Amino acid sequence: MAELKYTEDHEWVAVDGDVVSIGITGYAQEALGDLVFVELPEVGKKVGKGDDFAVVESVKTAAEVYSPVAGEVVEVNVAMADDLELIKKPANENGWIARIKIEDPSELEGLMDESKYKEFTDGLD
Repeated sequence: MAELKYTEDHEWVAVDGDVVSIGITGYAQEALGDLVFVELPEVGKKVGKGDDFAVVESVKTAAEVYSPVAGEVVEVNVAMADDLELIKKPANENGWIARIKIEDPSELEGLMDESKYKEFTDGLD
């Protein structure tokens, strides 16, 4: 199982060598409510750290998904376009939106581990 990291924008990041899989956390899913659409990035798209690269739409709102690292989109979860419930699954069960090849692995150092992320979200309520 890849190491999981978290962002303040409620993305999870599964680190596997120089490629990360990115999805949205349960906290974000709860805030969004029932999903109606996901806009996936294109393979080959270059993203900077903090750039939005996907959009998740719910009956309540639309939310950008931000890249926690700079790099290139090397794979997208095309199955998610037809099965929005996949977004609720963990990284190892196809819950990822896209995979990005990292340009600078040191960018991962600023991300939170699970306990820090839980502490962060507990402070939001």
